[in-house]
Amino acid sequence: MTITAAAAATLLALLWLLIAQPGVPGTVWPAPEADAGRLRSHVRLLSVDMAPRDAEHPANLDRVAAYVRAQLKASGGRVFEQVYWFGEWNARNRRVERGPYRNVIAAFGPDTAERLVVGAHYDSYGVMPGADDNASGVAGLLELGRLLGRRPPRIRTELVAFSLEEPPYFATEFMGSAQYAARLKSQGVRVRAMLALEMIGYFPRASQSQSYPALLLRLFYPSRGDFIAVVGKGDLNRLVKRAMRRVRGLPVCSIAAPSVLPGIDFSDHRSFWAQGYPAVMITDTAFYRNRNYHTAKDTIETLDFQRMAQVVDGVRAAVQDLDR
Repeated sequence: MTITAAAAATLLALLWLLIAQPGVPGTVWPAPEADAGRLRSHVRLLSVDMAPRDAEHPANLDRVAAYVRAQLKASGGRVFEQVYWFGEWNARNRRVERGPYRNVIAAFGPDTAERLVVGAHYDSYGVMPGADDNASGVAGLLELGRLLGRRPPRIRTELVAFSLEEPPYFATEFMGSAQYAARLKSQGVRVRAMLALEMIGYFPRASQSQSYPALLLRLFYPSRGDFIAVVGKGDLNRLVKRAMRRVRGLPVCSIAAPSVLPGIDFSDHRSFWAQGYPAVMITDTAFYRNRNYHTAKDTIETLDFQRMAQVVDGVRAAVQDLDR
């Protein structure tokens, strides 16, 4: 091997260590707990019976919020809402008040100074069914609530269903997660970690079913889209990945990359980064895999609920490890 080739190999190895964050999984997670049938039922209600779930259909958003509230309360959560309004200018240059919009919050475990947050947005893009985006994330949140109700955490863990993540409000202060994270910051709340569940149900097994925002990433990651990804920064990335890999048969990858890479900050975790809180996104990689993204084809029939149940078990494992 020439010096140039050796240098290139060394550089690739360093990039792999920095970006893909390889690691050894911990002790194998006990028997599966998440229920694929429950996940399917939640997704059907959200993507069929309660669609569309966009800002132009506030009555449907209220129905979803009521359903989420009832499910989390039944699991033993202490449930409350963050309700907000905002004004915007319409095409006639008139200021219109929008709202109310609701973040539904359920607290599990004792009231502690520090807390964990797991969140998922419940709105969809326009009138699309949004089964993967993001009924799957909300279903995972509800199933996680059931598991936490059976074995409560030792520090306060809040499960939050966020409103208004999708355009035209994405990356604005009107995102539900932006409202929630800003309130935590204003109250001086310490957040140990935030996990955003963003599209966790689409897992094609076909070769070359996975794409990436940069060709170089193909050297480090699978070509088949049957894994779950942890997207974030630093030590939290490694901890969550290590915990999720404890679930037998669940392939888990992670990526640590700057937000200029398209998709890195495309969910509610960005609102927590903006407030200086540690946060990661747990995702099936959205449009880099799911060609049904933001279309009428994003339906329940396309999702893999057995793999989704494994993902929820992985999130439960991560919450347990963060709860130490």
